[in-house]
Formats: sequence, C-alpha cells, structure tokens
Amino acid sequence: MSIGAQAWEAAQAMIGTRFRLQGRDPATGLDCVGVALTAYAAAGVRLDAIDDYPLRGFPLEQAVACFSTTGLQRAKSAMAGDIALFALPAGQLHIALMSPERLIHADALLRRVVAAPVTRLPQPVAIWRWP
Repeated sequence: MSIGAQAWEAAQAMIGTRFRLQGRDPATGLDCVGVALTAYAAAGVRLDAIDDYPLRGFPLEQAVACFSTTGLQRAKSAMAGDIALFALPAGQLHIALMSPERLIHADALLRRVVAAPVTRLPQPVAIWRWP
C-alpha cells in the first residue's frame, strides 16, 4: 500500500476528533495541519510542521514554500492521501487530505475532523503527493 493510501486510512480514523487550533495530538485536538502531520506520521513519514501560523493572513507563497521542503511533490490531480492547500475568504489558508471524491480536514466551524465531498471547498491552489 502506498504512503498516501496509508495516510488516507489514518486520516479516516481521525474523523470525529476534536478541533484545536495548532493541535498536533488526536487526544487533545487537531487543526488542519495537525491532521496532515498525524496522518503521514501514522504512515511512517515525518513532515516538517508549519509552526506558529496565524488563523488569517499567512502568506500563500510562504505556505507553498513550506510544503516544498517536506519531500512531497506537486501533483496536478488528487489521489487518496494527497495534501491540498486551499485559499479561503478573508485571507485564510487551509489544508486537507484528498482523494478524487472526498477530503478529510479539521473543520473549525464544526469543531472536529470531518469527511466531506471535494466540492465542499474551492479548488485547491496546490496539491502535494508523497513520491
């Protein structure tokens, strides 16, 4: 099984986990970055974290640069376990694990990790895949 598929399975197991801004531990809560880091860690891959980021106003170019140093490679379309970066209104960036039909992410409004159709968020500005 690929690393991405293993990360996807791990993310599915996190559905229902409590949301916590900058959360990195499923026992106490996860944010969107925490979901991705925890899912990949469960698949045996340690990704460097984007630490100390604001809820809004994190520069898109800086986020893209952070991902380019993790060992992930840019992809044109989503496969299960890929990490997608979204630019939301009011200058907020968000990441989710994707498959072609669904995404798994920490939803701040619902206060938990959820699965949703890919149409729930706008088109991602970038997608990364473990080689």
